[in-house]
Amino acid sequence: MAANVVVDASYLVALLSRRDSNRAWAEAQARRFAPPWRTCDAVLSEAFHLLGAKGAPALVALLRRRAVVSAFHLADTPEEVLALIDKYRDVPMSFADACLVRMTEILPEPMLITTDADFRIYRRLGRRTVPCLLPD
Repeated sequence: MAANVVVDASYLVALLSRRDSNRAWAEAQARRFAPPWRTCDAVLSEAFHLLGAKGAPALVALLRRRAVVSAFHLADTPEEVLALIDKYRDVPMSFADACLVRMTEILPEPMLITTDADFRIYRRLGRRTVPCLLPD
């Protein structure tokens, strides 16, 4: 089992939005991987934007009870994040995605939960795949 569960905005939206087609899958992952789930500020900003005013209170509740924690500081490794954005400019890689990939490089035993298939393309630490769970 993963020591550090990292979550993407797409996962948070799937978990918290009743209309999301991946909601059942997201709920199953929430039962499988106990909080706290780690993420970054960029992901939280995306998730709040995508959830809108109606979905924001559910994300606020997760943050208040520390089920989701922001555990990445760009100032610690800015060049590595920017290098990822440059490397994947053709995909393109978002700033949030670059931060998440970097998190999987520096956290021990990471597992990224996402619905974003781009994470199958991205590589960490050179050529290693990003350890992630995606819906079938």
